[in-house]
Amino acid sequence: MTSTVFAAGAVCWRLSRKGKLRILVVRRTQHKDTSLPKGKLETGETLPETAMREIAEETGLVVALGVPLGVVEYRLPNGRDKKVYYWAAEADPLAIANSTFVSNDEIEHVRWMSLKKARAELSFPADLDIVERFAALHAQGRARTFAIIALRHGKAMPSSDWDGPDATRPLVARGETQALSVAPGIAAFRPGKLISSTAVRCTSTIAPTARLTGLDVAQREEISQDAHTARGVAVHEVVRSCLESRTTTVLCSHGPVLPQIIEAVVAATGSSDSERVHRAAALSTGEYAVLHVPVDHPESGIVAIEIHGPAV
Repeated sequence: MTSTVFAAGAVCWRLSRKGKLRILVVRRTQHKDTSLPKGKLETGETLPETAMREIAEETGLVVALGVPLGVVEYRLPNGRDKKVYYWAAEADPLAIANSTFVSNDEIEHVRWMSLKKARAELSFPADLDIVERFAALHAQGRARTFAIIALRHGKAMPSSDWDGPDATRPLVARGETQALSVAPGIAAFRPGKLISSTAVRCTSTIAPTARLTGLDVAQREEISQDAHTARGVAVHEVVRSCLESRTTTVLCSHGPVLPQIIEAVVAATGSSDSERVHRAAALSTGEYAVLHVPVDHPESGIVAIEIHGPAV
């Protein structure tokens, strides 16, 4: 049986000076077709990392991934199955001004188009389906989002093997590898704030993300395991503050605390309980959940939840 080919891309979008919606399409040089920017997952990558890299390579844009738009599946001419994961990605004026795109052997040109024109120009029905999903979100005022990213620390030394205080337990080699693996994927969502439990296993897990993003890490005792309480009042206060800032924020914490972080986002946004919420509250070591919240009306509920883990 042939293995599945995985790929990732995005509907890159912006508003014109007159407030008109525009999306970016690419014209492939050799195939002479028009599509959304996307490309194949490389060894050692996670899908958000792939999407960011491919957008930069094909369009010259550095953007932040927004809400996920779904998965397209089809069979390649060689008989292999292919799955392409898509996100929305708003391009701000600075990103557009700093685009490094030049016509090349892979991409002949990139063009910003209205939805109407893109619908006529895109060569593949699957791309049209993704564009329609984005258009529906935009029409609802829920395309522009920020995210609360809940990250569980990497694999740590077992407490039975550690003589010091629990908060000083370090990551084992696997945990360090997990932290390095998820950092580029987390960075793809362009967080503006990094917050960590004071425990060493958490600060060590978020450190590679801090290096990639250039952000400082704020340590908060309230989301540590040592400060964990059944009601989680302090945790809810930290999350409420993050939501009020409307800035994509990473919260690196522990297994017992993460359900309270997720619960706080659900409660503050008026979201309903779901299987996806439960999965986000039950992360394995090194995994992270991205909860997308609409910028304009956070109280209208979470737009989407996605979960990612290390590529190793």
